[in-house]
Amino acid sequence: MKLIPDYASKAESIFFTALLSLAGALIALLLIGTIFALVRSPVAGPILKLGKAETVTATQIAENDDIRVFSGLGRLRIPLTSSSILILSIAFPYLADDIAFTEELSAKIGDFRRIATDYFSSLPADKTIQIDEETAKTEILSLYNANLRLGHIETLYFSDMMIID
Repeated sequence: MKLIPDYASKAESIFFTALLSLAGALIALLLIGTIFALVRSPVAGPILKLGKAETVTATQIAENDDIRVFSGLGRLRIPLTSSSILILSIAFPYLADDIAFTEELSAKIGDFRRIATDYFSSLPADKTIQIDEETAKTEILSLYNANLRLGHIETLYFSDMMIID
């Protein structure tokens, strides 16, 4: 004996059939994905990549037309141990195409400001008179890169570097 559901209208019958078809398609998709995951090699790379997580090299920056300079840190006013104030602006190039890295840079502005402030304010008084710019750039760059996850900064630029007594 075959059971036939009693529908009030033809629209309900079409709706019920559509729901059953959608549920069947979802179950089939889940089964195919599960079988594919079980058969696939564990050392295989990702099938889809969201964003760009690779680091940017100097050659990629040189080859790319959409290079921007990140100057979102603004002008830093850093109190030094010798009761002087260092005024400094820090900038660096980055690829504008790397949206994830650009967002990370924007999110880390406070951290970058704190890192630079802590670095210069912790210098001994005798080193604040003659700050070695290249050493400072190298050390701050390594601290910045240690704080980043989605990319890498190649070089830093200091501008407006003044010590006011």
